[in-house]
Amino acid sequence: MTPPRPARVQPRAEDDHQIHCRLDELLVDREMTLTALAEQVGITLANLSNLKTDKARAIRFSTLTAICEALDCEVGDLLVRLP
Repeated sequence: MTPPRPARVQPRAEDDHQIHCRLDELLVDREMTLTALAEQVGITLANLSNLKTDKARAIRFSTLTAICEALDCEVGDLLVRLP
């Protein structure tokens, strides 16, 4: 007998998410500007600004890796799920 399938999670609307990017807080802790991070990581200021203001809908793993390396942090330090 086949085990029952787990219930599917209903997708949310594109702008309805619970992920918060703590980029602003990490930059303050490291006394770094968004412009300096953009230059160091090679990401446009506009894309980093979208992350900082929680407007980004997706992020590449390579981008996430570069940001975490530049800020010397883990993914969980940068992205958190809000209640």
